[in-house]
Amino acid sequence: MKIKLHRIAHARAGDKGEITNVAIFPYREEDYPRLQEALTPEAVKGHFTGLVTGKVIRYDLPYLKGFNFVLHGTRKGGVSAALDLDAHGKAFSSALLEMEIDWPEE
Repeated sequence: MKIKLHRIAHARAGDKGEITNVAIFPYREEDYPRLQEALTPEAVKGHFTGLVTGKVIRYDLPYLKGFNFVLHGTRKGGVSAALDLDAHGKAFSSALLEMEIDWPEE
């Protein structure tokens, strides 16, 4: 079945220049391996089609049971040049939590 990521995880975002990072942490540690399979860099980049123009890199944080995604090309010219409402890119964490992923029925 498909579920939205926010049902099983929380997130935090930050940015520097044209790069935004989003950290994802499951509410339950036992969900980490399933998220590791579902949240590939390709899947995250696909979710942000049109918003992320560069590469997406995932850093696994196994001891913390989380992931840090680095999204290149999110702010043309950086924060001071951004023309959109969320100039700092913090909405990327909420937007990623809206991603639908395949999840086994429980």
